[in-house]
Amino acid sequence: MKMPEGARCHAAVDIGASSGRVLAGWVDDGRIRLEEVHRFDNVQRRVDGHDCWDLEMLFQGVLDGLSVCAARGLAPESIGIDTWGCDFVLLDEAGAVVGDAVSYRDARTDGIFERADAALDPAWLYARTGTQRQPFNTVYQLMALRAEHPEQLERAERLLMIPDYLVWRLTGARLNEYTDASTTGMLDARTGEWDGAVLRAAGIPERLLATPVMPGTVIRHLAPQVRERTGFDARVVLPASHDTASAFLAVPAQGDRSVFLSSGTWSLMGVELAEPVLTPESRARNFTNEGGFERRYRYLKNIMGLWMIQSVRRELNGVAYVEGKEPAATAAARIGGAAHEPYGFGDLIELARQAEPFEARVDVDDAAFLAPDSMIEAIRDACAAAGQPVPATPGELMRTIYVSLADSYAASVEQLRALTGRDFEAIHITGGGSQDAYLNQLTADACGLPVLAGPVEGTGLGNLIVQMIAAGTFASVDEARAAIARSFPIQRFDPAR
Repeated sequence: MKMPEGARCHAAVDIGASSGRVLAGWVDDGRIRLEEVHRFDNVQRRVDGHDCWDLEMLFQGVLDGLSVCAARGLAPESIGIDTWGCDFVLLDEAGAVVGDAVSYRDARTDGIFERADAALDPAWLYARTGTQRQPFNTVYQLMALRAEHPEQLERAERLLMIPDYLVWRLTGARLNEYTDASTTGMLDARTGEWDGAVLRAAGIPERLLATPVMPGTVIRHLAPQVRERTGFDARVVLPASHDTASAFLAVPAQGDRSVFLSSGTWSLMGVELAEPVLTPESRARNFTNEGGFERRYRYLKNIMGLWMIQSVRRELNGVAYVEGKEPAATAAARIGGAAHEPYGFGDLIELARQAEPFEARVDVDDAAFLAPDSMIEAIRDACAAAGQPVPATPGELMRTIYVSLADSYAASVEQLRALTGRDFEAIHITGGGSQDAYLNQLTADACGLPVLAGPVEGTGLGNLIVQMIAAGTFASVDEARAAIARSFPIQRFDPAR
C-alpha cells in the first residue's frame, strides 16, 4: 500500500503475550489506512525459577520495526506503544534493571490471597481501586516479590509498567501512563492518582511511582542513539498504553447501547462509563474499573479468552509456551492429537464443528486454566469433577472451550445489564478473535444479540487514533470512530431464531 504524498504517518507498536508488531497508519480521503510493517516474537524464558519476559528481545523488536518503517518510506511523525497490563520492570537510580520482568502467569503469586488478605482486605481494596480481584494484579505481584526478594524493592528507584519501560528506552523519560497504571490495583479509581493507603498497607514504597500521565500526552523526541539506529526522528506520544484501553477506543459504536468485547488471549467484555462502579454487587461479580482515554472508565469483566484455545493448540503441536519448560505430550496423545500435527486454528474450528452436538461446559474463569502444565488435562479434569462428559478427541475438547466461552459472555452481558441499568442492542467484537466466525455465531446465539465483528486490528487502531487526535487529524473520539466505521469491514452475526 502506497502512502500518498503529504500524508501524516504514525506508528503503533502493539505487543501481546506471544508477539509484537509495528503498524504504520495514516488518513487518506477520510479513511484510515494501515500497514503492518514488522512482526516479532515475544518469548518467555525460565530464569532463576520464574517465567520472565525477555526485555531486550522486545526492545530490539521495536527498533527493528521502526527501522523497517523508515526503509519503506513510512517514517512516522509520532510513535505510540501499548502492551498487556499488570507486569512491571524495576530500575535503580542509575537506570539498571533490578531483578527480572516476571510474567503475570508465573507461579510466584499462587496462594497470594491467603497471604495478602490480612493486609489488604478485599472489600476495602475494591472500594478504593475498583480493580477486579486477580492474583496477578501488580499489587499482589509486588507483595510476592517483597516476600522473596525484599532487597530488590529496597534497591529500586522507579517502577515502570512494560509500555512505560519501552518508552523510557526510546526517550529516557521515566513515567507511569494512566490506563496501564489502572490495572495495578494501586490506583484510586475516583482520582486517578496512586492510593497511598493501599501502598502503605501492601508495603510498597511510594517513591517507586510517578504521578500518572494521561494518554494523548506528547512525551519527547526519540533519544539520539535511537534516532541513529532507526534512521529518523519522531515524537513519542502516549496512547492508551494498556492494550484493552486502546482496543475499546477502536470500537466503531455510537451511543451507550453496545457491549464491547476485545477478543484475544484475554476476552475483555464491558462498556464505557463516565464514573466507576464500586459497589459490593460489582465486587461480587468481579468486574473491574480500568482507566480509558479522556478519563473514561472501562467497566468490564476479564474472561480467560482465547488463551485456552491457544494453549491447547500449542500442546497438540508439542510446543512449549515458556522456553526451558517441556511441553506436555501425554495428554495430547491421549486424545489422539499426535496424528494430525501441526494444527492450525482453522483446523481446530472445523473439528469443533464436527464434534457437534457434544456438550460439556467448564467455568472458563477458574484459576485452574490460568497457567496449567496441561490445558488439555485441566479441561478434562474439570469436566470429570462436574460429572459432565469428558472430551475424548481434539474436536470435543475445542467444542467444550467454545460453548463455555459463549456461555461466559452471555452471563457477563446479563451481569452488565443488572449492574449498569442499561439494555443493549449489540455486541461489538474487535481484535484477532473477531475473525472466528464459529465463536461469533455461538456468542450471538448465547447472548441473544447481534454480534458486529471487526475491526481485527482494534488495539493498533486505538493506539493510532490517540496519536491522530494529538496531531489534530481528528477532533474527537467520535470522529475517529466514524472514520474507523468507514474504513474497515464489519461482519454481522444474528442470533439464531
